[in-house]
Amino acid sequence: MDKLTLALAFALLIATPALAQEQAPPAAANGAPAPEGQPPAAPVPEAVTQAPSNPPMTGPRLMISTSMGDITLQLDSVRAPKSVANVLRYVREKHYDNTAFYRVAHGFVIQMGSFDANGKGRGIHPGGVPLEANNGLSNLRGTVALGRAETPDSATAEFYINLADNTPLDHKADDPGNTTGYAVFGQVISGMEVVDAIGQVPTGDNGPMPGQAPVTPIIVKKVALLK
Repeated sequence: MDKLTLALAFALLIATPALAQEQAPPAAANGAPAPEGQPPAAPVPEAVTQAPSNPPMTGPRLMISTSMGDITLQLDSVRAPKSVANVLRYVREKHYDNTAFYRVAHGFVIQMGSFDANGKGRGIHPGGVPLEANNGLSNLRGTVALGRAETPDSATAEFYINLADNTPLDHKADDPGNTTGYAVFGQVISGMEVVDAIGQVPTGDNGPMPGQAPVTPIIVKKVALLK
């Protein structure tokens, strides 16, 4: 065998494994080879994950006029009747007027209620609101929920707006009653850009929530019930 024949034979020997790999039957979707002569199985489409959402809310609307702009809330008096009635009572009494957004937890929530720009608190009604966290509403971005202490029925005038989807704040699935979570009672329907702007202001320790008080106070000029 001459040198040229030997060289060609050697080259073919080396190329054969690569050729065999290129011509291997296509794999099925589950990783097994497709039957010979059959087209490969169609790939299984990935499951489409839908963004969480709340059902439409029915009830009165509130306008929160702040030093950074206006925020409009749609309340849900059907799913959170006691929470809504509680907030409306404070609105009618002008409790929120000339207070402040005293808490800004970046990427989490902004909160207002019973403190003015100097961190001075206002009197609240005795007794708390029965917890309505088990109402089918989730702490999603833009929703509004009542703040509370460790005990379930301790909410008063304080409420927060979610800057992100904060589902760990929801009622727990293994709780058959209303002892866990924070009650969502409304949704921002206008002025979310104002909420986001408030949520980005610099914070410090000059308020009731150390490390989360706006350096420049965010004044709540007025909270009014819309017709």
